[in-house]
Amino acid sequence: MNNEMPDIHAEELKKDPEFLANIERLEKECRDQQSIAKGYQLLDARLIIESPEEEINEIFTFIVNNAFDKLAEKLTERKSFDMGDVEDIATARAIYEHAMQRYSENDMKGAKEMFLVLNYTMDHAGLKDAMMVHACAVMAGKSFEEFVESMVDMERVDVHDPLAFFIQNFTQPTDILLTMFSKYVKQGEEELKVLDENR
Repeated sequence: MNNEMPDIHAEELKKDPEFLANIERLEKECRDQQSIAKGYQLLDARLIIESPEEEINEIFTFIVNNAFDKLAEKLTERKSFDMGDVEDIATARAIYEHAMQRYSENDMKGAKEMFLVLNYTMDHAGLKDAMMVHACAVMAGKSFEEFVESMVDMERVDVHDPLAFFIQNFTQPTDILLTMFSKYVKQGEEELKVLDENR
């Protein structure tokens, strides 16, 4: 992201007592607080020192499982993700990354459902619309590659934006895309009524 970053040498960091103590502290806080945001910090630290794959996978599993538990809580309590809150952003990010992975693996049903649930639970108008565009692209049968190559505008991503993990910039304005996809928007809204009825 920033090319001026000095080269961090994994080997040196592996021997750096301060860095290692920091990882241990993060691991403890992550578990004690069931914090997804800390889980991501821990993941970054472990990736920097090139930790063994099973340790990386363990953190991924922790992040995803906790994110879905928190999502279930939000739905039960009829609460939204506060996209100004670090923990809520990390939780939504984990679900979003999981949805994108499903999409890239051609699990269209799983991806669509997750994008719709994010649209429903995010307290942020721009992100709500962006998630609906994702869901509509899936419903319209666009492959993951097609979506990324023809619909997403990567040039406009602001790396300093805490919400930059979520694709929100498209090659056409979001409102135009939602108008073009109006039949899928209706379909998505119909599917979300089920959640409303359970409220």
